[in-house]
Amino acid sequence: MHKQVFVAIVAGVLAFVQPLSAGDVIRRIAFGSCNRQDLPQPIWAAVADFQPQLWIWLGDNIYGDTDNMEVLRAKWDRQKSHPGYAALRSSAIVLGIWDDHDFGRNDAGSEYPFKEASKKLLLDFLDEPAGSVRRGREGIHDCRLFGPEGRQVAVVLLDTRTFRSPRGSSGGLLGEAQWKWLEETLRGSPAQVHVICSGSQILPLEHTHEKWADHPADRQRLLEMLDRLAKPGVILLSGDRHFGEISTLTAGNRVFHELTTSGMTHHWMSFPGEKNALRSGQPVVRKNFGTLEINWDAHTMTACIRAVDGEILESTVLPLAP
Repeated sequence: MHKQVFVAIVAGVLAFVQPLSAGDVIRRIAFGSCNRQDLPQPIWAAVADFQPQLWIWLGDNIYGDTDNMEVLRAKWDRQKSHPGYAALRSSAIVLGIWDDHDFGRNDAGSEYPFKEASKKLLLDFLDEPAGSVRRGREGIHDCRLFGPEGRQVAVVLLDTRTFRSPRGSSGGLLGEAQWKWLEETLRGSPAQVHVICSGSQILPLEHTHEKWADHPADRQRLLEMLDRLAKPGVILLSGDRHFGEISTLTAGNRVFHELTTSGMTHHWMSFPGEKNALRSGQPVVRKNFGTLEINWDAHTMTACIRAVDGEILESTVLPLAP
């Protein structure tokens, strides 16, 4: 797609933010999930030491678990006022999606009756501008583009709650409107790095908890779309699991890499050694967050799972090319 055409459809498809400053290049991104607003949060010190330019919430950003929107609002406000997180907000751009606990109800999807009210609270927490495209469309999906031409990062934020059919049903995960948006967004993207964010895991197949494999047609559709469009520098990010891992899958003409980082304030204390045939390295059964460092000159990305003190527990180096 020509650059002029891509710019023309921005208002209807992509909600861009300006680069951090004129000519600024994104080199450091941090992200995490499963964060209880009522538990200690020492992890923010390690996040600050990494000095991320972007922070991405990957879901379960608070544990709301309520149908009472005033209770949910108070929990969002408590997290937003946390000193460590407030300091991060002053130094980095914050993006985010939701999963079930901050959506409002465990394992909830399209049937959740308070999803519109809950959406407003999430977008208020993320300081989404009034009147933005994201506030006006159904769902919270979005794409943000950062950096100068030739060194651009697209952060694709998927909504795996608003349109989700129950597990085991014949329904889908994203809904047709979001699928159309995603196809148009990726097809038109000029970025050299594409960070695809999902609340639930995309690649793993074997575990019995929520995952894209519960909706196998949607999982296959996503992988085929990414393969067909052949966008460079694709990495998948997910949360939810209360432990971390790196998964790798060869499908079509591509090798897909997924970094799952989960458990910022708590983790799976009695982890049973869950199988994942796609896992690279070892599961990280500790409180953790994730980082992505982009080396534009070497055309590589280094993805890491880090402990609460910043120690690198698992990592992988990915090429920026497809």
